[in-house]
Amino acid sequence: KRGRNAMIIKIGGEEVDYDPKLQLYLQSKLPNPHYRPEIAAQCTIINFIVTPDGLEDQILAMVVNVEKPELEQEKQELVRRQNDFKVTLSQLEDDLLSQLSTADPATILDNIPLIEGLEKTKATSKEIAEQVEQAQKTEVEINTFREL
Repeated sequence: KRGRNAMIIKIGGEEVDYDPKLQLYLQSKLPNPHYRPEIAAQCTIINFIVTPDGLEDQILAMVVNVEKPELEQEKQELVRRQNDFKVTLSQLEDDLLSQLSTADPATILDNIPLIEGLEKTKATSKEIAEQVEQAQKTEVEINTFREL
């Protein structure tokens, strides 16, 4: 912030006055760009690539939502949980890398908090892997029911 009411943003290392009417559009030639979860949560990402399978899934979702709304809600909840799993794994990975980068190489094997963090990360990632496997099986079942 600058002053009492003026806000500034930093773009390319330069501070610029913020205008509430600002709309920033970014374009990527990458077919599937990856953004950190905290960036993706603050942005609207639009994928302009339309495939026949994607259109079929959208139409099927609309039909199933009318005929069997509970099935479509379960599918949406499943997708949300899988996204949560990805975010959790990303956070664990970031925490682990941060701990490893700040650890002293000479005493890394004696660093009890680091070792406990590694064990916790390993256990959590194993639990998430099991939940993802179960979610994938459930998704196959739901997709089978959707096709009927």
